[in-house]
Formats: sequence, C-alpha cells, structure tokens
Amino acid sequence: MTFFRPLYLILAFVAAVAVALPLVVVTSLVPAVPIEIGTPVVLKQRPIVPRVLPPPVEPVEYAEIAPDDARSINAAVPFAKGPVPPARPFRFVGGADDLGRATDCLAAAVFYEAGDDAEGERAVAQVVLNRLRHPAFPKTVCGVVFQGAERSTGCQFTFTCDGALARTPSPAAWSRARDIASKALHGSVYKPVGWATHYHTDWVVPYWSSSLDKIAELHTHLFFRWTGWWGTGPAFNRGQQPGETPIAKLIAISDAHRMGATLADADAAIVTATPFTGRTPLPLASDPDTFLTALDPANVDAFAGLALAACGKRTKCKFMGWTRSDAMATGMPLSADQMEAMSFSYIRDKANGLERMLWNCEEFTKRSPCMRRLMLRAVPAPKVPGPAKGPAGLEGVRRKEAAEPPLSNMSGVE
Repeated sequence: MTFFRPLYLILAFVAAVAVALPLVVVTSLVPAVPIEIGTPVVLKQRPIVPRVLPPPVEPVEYAEIAPDDARSINAAVPFAKGPVPPARPFRFVGGADDLGRATDCLAAAVFYEAGDDAEGERAVAQVVLNRLRHPAFPKTVCGVVFQGAERSTGCQFTFTCDGALARTPSPAAWSRARDIASKALHGSVYKPVGWATHYHTDWVVPYWSSSLDKIAELHTHLFFRWTGWWGTGPAFNRGQQPGETPIAKLIAISDAHRMGATLADADAAIVTATPFTGRTPLPLASDPDTFLTALDPANVDAFAGLALAACGKRTKCKFMGWTRSDAMATGMPLSADQMEAMSFSYIRDKANGLERMLWNCEEFTKRSPCMRRLMLRAVPAPKVPGPAKGPAGLEGVRRKEAAEPPLSNMSGVE
C-alpha cells in the first residue's frame, strides 16, 4: 500500500491542475464586465424597419348584414395580443384663429360621433389626433375631420356628409365638447385606445376588421390600429401643417369658422382680382405676410423681383405663384394638388435665418433650386368581385390579401 501512495498523490495533483487551469485562463484572458448589483441589463433590440409608403386606402363597400349577426362576427374577432401603449401628448402649433377653428372642428367630431358622452368623446378626439400624425391622413385637424366631406359617400366621419350637422347641439353640450377638444389639443391623452386610427360600432362589420388590430372596446364602439410597423408609435411621426381652413358646414355653430369664412372670401377676392400684370400683388386678408398670385410664364425672369418687391421689409413672408389659373390657390392652407402645381415660391423667415426661392423644375427646366415633387398619395387597390353592394367612394383602408369576402358596413370613422 505504501508503494501506491505516491501514485495517488501524483494523480490528485494532476486532477487539481486540470480543474484550476481553465479558471486561470478565463480570468486572465477574458476581460470581466463589471455589473452593479441592482442595475438592469438592457438588451439592444433590433430596430423595426418601416415600409416605404404607408398602407394605401380604397373605397369601402357595404354588405347587407343583420345587426345581431354583425355583433356575433365582431365578438369573434380577437383583441390584439400584447400591450396597447398610449399615444404621445399632442401640442397644437398655430395662432389663435387657427386654434379656434381646430377646436371647433374637433368638438364637432367628438359631439356628433360620440354624442354627449364624455368618455366616448375623448376616444374620438384621440383617434382624430392620431390620424393627423400618421402619414396616411391630412395634416390639419379640420382636414382630418372633414376628409372626403365634399362627397355624400366619401366622408371619413359620417356626420360630415349624412346631414347630422343640421342638428344643433345644446349650448351645454357644445361647451363640454369644446372643453374636451381643447384639452386634447393641449396634451390630454385618452390612453385606452392607444394609437387607434379606426373605429366602428359593433352592429356593423367592415371588411377590414380582420386586417387591422382590434385593441379596445368602449360601449358599442370597437377601436383598431394598423398592423405591423404602421401601427406603432414611431409611424406617427408627421407634424401638423399650419393653417386650419374655415369650414362652411360649421358656420351655424362656430364663431371661429363664421369669421374665417368671411376672411377666406376676402382672400379669394384679392387673389382673383390681381392677376399677373407685372405689379406686386396684395397680401391675403387673413395673413398680411402671405401672397398668392398668378404668374405669366413668359415673364419668368421677373418672378424673383416680384416676390422681393411684394415682401418688402417684412421679416417673415411667403410668396407663392402659379402659371395655371385653374390650379392656383385662393387661400391657405394649400391642398396637395395646389402644392404640386405651384410654379414658384419665395420664403423668408429672418428670425430663423431662412430665405430661399424654389422653382418647379418640371415646368422651368433651366431653373434651380427645385421644389420637391414627391407627394404621398393614396392609391386605391383593385376591387375584389363579390356580393357586397352599397355606396361607392367611401375611403377606407387597404384590403388584406386572401381575406374573407368584403363584409363592410359601419357607422363612424372608416
């Protein structure tokens, strides 16, 4: 036994070295990363890459379906899994006149869409402001609310084209609606609907109910957001455009729109009364620092001097001209088609060090710098044949590929 004792000692030493050597290598060659106790370790997430363009819109078709059947179908649509993050607070940017018109446009939406129900009105206000910040929709409050209102079957909010505005709210109800609208424009957020951009009542079934994420339910209304990246917070990255257009349909209930309509008429009269004659045009009655005018393409060399003469010593000035009288604007804000057709512009803002002239280089190929000609436009998708019938022209959302045949009928926003 004494003979084997040195052998045991040798084997024990070899085993100890085999265990200790990897520890020495790891501790000496691999640098340690100090982590404080209680400090959360944040893993870098892979960014979600958006699509090039926002989801297109297309006319909505209606299908005849009984209200009870619609409720059953809507109840079968599951709510989206995961959290419903709240929208960011909205901060209105603009003068007192624009704020007054924006407030009354939003107040009209919340009252006529939700009735005199405070919680429902807050939800509608949130949807309107969510749309404003999404690339797929107009960039003013009144533009969002009255989108498509010029067509009897094309309005996004049904009250703007179904005759509901003939019903005047009581002074108390209108005051409450304006208060909710004002708070929403100054940062109040209705968290339960998150980034919802669509909703409908539970007694109708729009075809898109299976292609958008259902995220909230309030009384008889269901709220939806875009699927994928377009329904996440980063997609709502568009800013508000200046200028809230007076809405003639609100004149009966809104002082702001009644006065604005008078100024708009005055602006149109000024613009149409001062065609290009080589003399400086008059500024708009609603904005003494803005000029809209017709231009003669044969006198293109005079455009710059005309703009400088019109703006004079103003520290802020906007001069915009069109060579096509049928495409020019007579008031602010400009529509997408009017911006696309603009021939020449001059912008000055001395406080921010901005002064530049821009040209429509498709019209004047030898001039520079050029205006941006890229416009985000909603392109209707091809219609899918089916039994659905009803009014055409109501703008909605994209059709989901391989979806069920369109079952569309809704009250509220499309």
